[in-house]
Amino acid sequence: MGERMKFNVLIVDDEKNIREGLGKALELDGYAILLAADGREAMDKVNENEIDLVIADLKMPGMSGEELLKQISASYPTIQVIILTGHGTVETAVNAMRNGAYDFLTKPVNLDRLSLLVKRALSTRDLARQHRELQAEVERIKRKQRFARMIGKSSQMKRVMDVIEQVAQTKASVLITGESGVGKELVADAIHMLSDRSDKPMIKVHCAALSESLLESELFGHERGAFTGAVSRKRGRFELAHTGTIMLDEIGEISPAVQIKILRVLQEKRFERVGGEETIEVDVRVISATNRDLKEEIAQGRFREDLFYRLNVVNIHVPPLRERKEDIPLLTSAFLQEFADENGKPIEGINQRARAALYTYSWPGNIRELRNCIESAVVLSKGTIITPEDLPPSIVGESDDEFVKIRIGSSLPEAEKEIIRSTLSALNGNKSRTAEVLGIGRKTLHRKIQEYALAE
Repeated sequence: MGERMKFNVLIVDDEKNIREGLGKALELDGYAILLAADGREAMDKVNENEIDLVIADLKMPGMSGEELLKQISASYPTIQVIILTGHGTVETAVNAMRNGAYDFLTKPVNLDRLSLLVKRALSTRDLARQHRELQAEVERIKRKQRFARMIGKSSQMKRVMDVIEQVAQTKASVLITGESGVGKELVADAIHMLSDRSDKPMIKVHCAALSESLLESELFGHERGAFTGAVSRKRGRFELAHTGTIMLDEIGEISPAVQIKILRVLQEKRFERVGGEETIEVDVRVISATNRDLKEEIAQGRFREDLFYRLNVVNIHVPPLRERKEDIPLLTSAFLQEFADENGKPIEGINQRARAALYTYSWPGNIRELRNCIESAVVLSKGTIITPEDLPPSIVGESDDEFVKIRIGSSLPEAEKEIIRSTLSALNGNKSRTAEVLGIGRKTLHRKIQEYALAE
């Protein structure tokens, strides 16, 4: 993201000197100012312009500040409203806050207090804007890549997506490797959906969840009476996947006996049901996945080398989340929107401290853990912006271990230099992420890097 755009602030007051005086004061703070003499003129300007914040007098002829607040809250719920009031109507201003006002100020207005309040109100608006921009980027990526459930723009994920597109239209067996929770199943889904088998069955088998005898029956089916409890014939997963795709998840967990049978299906495209004599021929594209090192399993005598080479015609390695942290904003935004919609909560974004905690955490559970973290944060959140208090303690706790040490007596420039240097180091020199975590624009960060001679 580049430098932040100017915020548009609308000041509404029937007294010309007040609205113009406040306008000039806020212009000095860098805001774009619009003025209105009453509620009706204000609503016209809200309808015609992209307004970020409204500062409105409570008592005005015609449409009052209270009525203006109601109309803005109903039609533009993301616009923040600050109410101005005389000392005699503070109680009314408090009621206005219950109806959606961000805060109120009493007249005569303390300009320092106003400046601080406007900055705070717009920080929330800025986070909401960042969230919307990330949502739009997620949608652009989904439209561009043709397999909408995979989200990422890191170089590692772009390579994964490129290989998916290359291999999908072939019949080659694919072995997907990567830690638990990285999204191996999503890769398999994408390969199937982009293949010419997309309108045919996609059958998934979680090999580790079944004992050897049950897995054999699950994969190849069984005849009636093949074993105790086999009261009728059952078709296996390979048979059900005929002309389509089968995904063998956690393939490294299967026994040597089942490995031999799978090898035969890959070599001869035929098998018999358990307890049966009829040979069944199938046309199945095999995708397997594992979080184990199969070459090490081969060395230990636990996995057949010939089966490995049959499965591993094409290997797609999905990197862990800690190696592609630049994808965290997009993933976070997508999960925030998903769980906000699912739970009917008006979540508008995530603040800088919470985002920094997500960056610092190592994510041993990968995307699955991030998804669970965001779902928990949305469910537990009390406001519209996710804060560190909404995140699981284990995630915030790990981030709190990484402090920036600044010697007492350091000047402000020395402290700023150390904060920038430490953040850059923690984020592996990623300037975009550093600017985002520190809440400054990239141009500002580049200027500071040059000023403090922090360039590599």
